[in-house]
Amino acid sequence: MTLAVRAVSATDQGLVRANNEDSAFVGARLLVVADGMGGLPAGELASDILVRALTVVDDMPDTGEPLQDLLAALRSANEQIEAAVADDDARDGMGSTVTALLLSGDRAAAVNIGDSRCYLLREARMTQLTRDDTYVQALVDQGVLTAADARRHPQRALVTQAVQGGPLRPTGRMIDLRAGDRLLLCSDGLSDYVEDAVIEETLRDTPDAGECAARLIARTLDAGAPDNVTVIVADVRGAQG
Repeated sequence: MTLAVRAVSATDQGLVRANNEDSAFVGARLLVVADGMGGLPAGELASDILVRALTVVDDMPDTGEPLQDLLAALRSANEQIEAAVADDDARDGMGSTVTALLLSGDRAAAVNIGDSRCYLLREARMTQLTRDDTYVQALVDQGVLTAADARRHPQRALVTQAVQGGPLRPTGRMIDLRAGDRLLLCSDGLSDYVEDAVIEETLRDTPDAGECAARLIARTLDAGAPDNVTVIVADVRGAQG
C-alpha cells in the first residue's frame, strides 16, 4: 500500500535569540528539520545548506531504498558544509543538527544527527523515533541520569555530533507507517522546553495539522522560548485520501 503525508511546518525565532538558525522542508515524500549550531558562526548557512542538499531526494523516483538515499544526501550535505567552511575562515566550526524522514510506499526512513527529533503519534500514544546525540543522553544510557534529570541538566543542549564537515555517524531506522499516524519533527527549541506529555496532548487533541503546529509553537512561547523553534506536523493517509 502506498501512503502519503499532509504536512505543515511552522517556525519562530523565540523570545531571546536575535536570529533564526533553523531550517525546514516539507516535500511530497521528504520532511526535514535542521538546527544551525547556536553560538557558532554561520549557523543559518549550515542549516540551509543541509536542507537544500537533502531536498534532491524528494525529486528522485522512489528507489525502494529510502534509508540509503537519505544517507547519501546527508553525506553530500556534509561535503558541501566542509567546502563552505574552506571558502571562509569565519565559518570555521559552523554546523547543524538534522532530523529527516523519507516516505517509501508504506514505510519511511528516519535519520538524525544531533538533538532534533522525530516523534510518532499512533492510536493516541506518542513515541520518540530518534535518539539524541547529546552529552546528557549518553549519561542516561549509562544509567547516570534519569530522563527527567536530563531535561533539567545545565548541559542538556551539548550535542556530541553534528553535520560539520567531519566524520559522520548518523542514526537511521526504517518505520512501518499506517494511515492515521501523525508524525512530528522538531528542533530542540520545542523538546527541551515543552514536556513530552504536553507535546503528546497537543498532537492528540488538535486534529488540524496547521493548527497543531501553531499550538506547539505557542506552547514553546509560553515556556519562555529561549531558543529558535521549528516543527513539522505530518498526517499519514492513503495516497488517494
